[in-house]
Amino acid sequence: MPQEGLRGSGWGHRLSNALKTTVLLAGLTALLLWVGERLGGPQGLVVAGFFVVVMNFVSYWFSDRIALAMHGAQPLEYAEAPWLHQMVERLAARAGLPKPKLYLLPTRTPNAFATGRNPEHAAVAVTAGIVDLLDQRELEGVLAHELSHVKNRDTLIGTVAATLAGVISYAAQMLFWFGGSMLSRDDDEDGLGHALGNLGVLLVAPIAATLLQLAVSRSREYGADATGAELVGDPDALASALMKLEQGVHLMPYDRAPATSHLFIVNPLSGGAIMHLFSTHPPIAERVRRLREMRGRLSSSRGWSNAWA
Repeated sequence: MPQEGLRGSGWGHRLSNALKTTVLLAGLTALLLWVGERLGGPQGLVVAGFFVVVMNFVSYWFSDRIALAMHGAQPLEYAEAPWLHQMVERLAARAGLPKPKLYLLPTRTPNAFATGRNPEHAAVAVTAGIVDLLDQRELEGVLAHELSHVKNRDTLIGTVAATLAGVISYAAQMLFWFGGSMLSRDDDEDGLGHALGNLGVLLVAPIAATLLQLAVSRSREYGADATGAELVGDPDALASALMKLEQGVHLMPYDRAPATSHLFIVNPLSGGAIMHLFSTHPPIAERVRRLREMRGRLSSSRGWSNAWA
């Protein structure tokens, strides 16, 4: 049946994104090992590995609490917004997920994000601005997108990628301060080569780590868009929401805790002069284009829009 075919196609896209993410995370790990070796040989590699294990342990168990606390998120009680809780309950049931906890960010910037190490310990946070800006159809598309991140374990993947990138950047900075004393020897005829190698690591490693981290983030956004649109059967709702959110963030950027910007459905940061190359999110225009293409495929199966009612 067409509906089954569409679901199969979505599964194929998710598998492709999972493989792509695995390759990108492997690239980050390899880059970390290289920087560790440059920093202190075998001992530096062990130290870098220790750091990443500790940071990933903390990220795995406490990433949701850390992210929510950084943004001053407050639990959104059922009595405060029963219609929103009911919407999340319906979407979670359709996705086969336990209902995540709901939080409210006290900012007028319209945005939302999901966090948590797995579906059983997930949370979805919405800003006061997004609730006011979007209609219920558009907000449902956004919440479906965030639940797709939970279902696909994107929140954990993003945390791991950010941790690896952070360790690499930190190790490269250590080379700047201690590289000469740790790696160069006065009687070593290759001392100049070591120094030039250290400079290369200092300049290249943080940029490469950032690009790999952003590639992970971007691939997951496309996947969540597709999965969320399939969940509600209405790609136009999410497309419309993304365009409104882009305009809203442009008018009211949100620069708090930039390290977590990759969590949000649209990039919350200002800085239009920054190259799109360094954006944590793919271009909104491209995301909307892909959703519009999905509309044509979904509309070919009559009744798809009501299949999840």
